[in-house]
Amino acid sequence: MARAAVGWGVRDLAKAAGVSVDTISRLERGEELLPRTIAAIHAALENSGVIFLADGQSVDGGPGVRLK
Repeated sequence: MARAAVGWGVRDLAKAAGVSVDTISRLERGEELLPRTIAAIHAALENSGVIFLADGQSVDGGPGVRLK
């Protein structure tokens, strides 16, 4: 959802995070990644303007994202 919010394709996010396209695909399939890989992807999305919302902060009460 965060990737779509900034209009990025899988390749765009992979490049911004310094990871492979396969890594982004694994993340989006729900596979487990190393904490440092998740941190790199998270940072790339935050640097693009994404704000991650914890449980209870989104409209439906669950986790979510919004743009700055």
